[in-house]
Amino acid sequence: MGGFPYASVFSRHLPPTRPLHRRLVEAVRARVVGQDHALHHLMVTLLAGGHALLEGVPGLAKTLLARSVAEALDVSFRRIQFTPDLLPADILGSMVFQKETGTFVPAPGPIFANLVLADEINRAPPKVQSALLEAMEEGEVTLGGETFPLREPFMVLATQNPLEHHGTYPLAEAQVDRFLVHIRMSYPTPAEEREILRCVARHRPRRVPPVVEVEELLSARREVGEVYVDDRVQAYIVSLLEATRHPQAVGLDELAPWIALGVSPRGGIALQRAARAQAWLSGRDHVLPDDVKAMVPAVFRHRIVPSLEGEAEGVDPDRLVGSILRAVPVP
Repeated sequence: MGGFPYASVFSRHLPPTRPLHRRLVEAVRARVVGQDHALHHLMVTLLAGGHALLEGVPGLAKTLLARSVAEALDVSFRRIQFTPDLLPADILGSMVFQKETGTFVPAPGPIFANLVLADEINRAPPKVQSALLEAMEEGEVTLGGETFPLREPFMVLATQNPLEHHGTYPLAEAQVDRFLVHIRMSYPTPAEEREILRCVARHRPRRVPPVVEVEELLSARREVGEVYVDDRVQAYIVSLLEATRHPQAVGLDELAPWIALGVSPRGGIALQRAARAQAWLSGRDHVLPDDVKAMVPAVFRHRIVPSLEGEAEGVDPDRLVGSILRAVPVP
């Protein structure tokens, strides 16, 4: 669960500068205490049009945070509890026979919501995981030979418990790569813990009022897509990618035995998308290197695969990312 000292500007919790961001943060904070780091990364994911993998021990308000964001956006929300006996049809839907007409009609599954919480995704078998991740990647589902587009906005928020491994099916690297960011949630501070107890004692709001319209979010996404990325910033992203694949090139010979697989080209695309969203949330129309550095941990930590030697040494991907960020020159 550990972080890293340089981890990003989020340790200071950037103040909301955009009206959309400010309204959503204020609405969610009325119900969820702390977890500003996770909330900000969810905003980045929404604006970048991606999906998020949320990791944390039970009881950290992962479900409450996801539901609160959906209510603030006034979009449909479905929670799927992943279990070993789950079937792809339980997620995607199926064709149902109608006796009155003698025909089969599609019965859409919970994947057709705007925000889908895939709770404990690593408890379902690979076939189910693949069905979900294919829908995430393609943005559509095929039922009975007919293709149905998923609703916009569409985001999957998958959770997993980092401590439990019994009865789980770890996600394959190719599947994990589909998530734009990997968010790690930590325990609240003592002050936040006291506030949580006070909120429970005085009955916190049962629902978060809608404060952002869907069209406003989609318009913000279009603006994020137009945020300017200079050639030097793109070269910086490429240098970071190369450093995960060939750490010797930046003088990190000691990391080479610890890394089995570096960040994929999809990871570079994800980093640029996330950096654009971060720049937009900061009130700018161009990406700075600091925007890239701020998003590298969340974008890279699930894409760097430690080697057997690295796992034996207990090397955390965040430690590798920290060394790489310090070694690669900033333009």
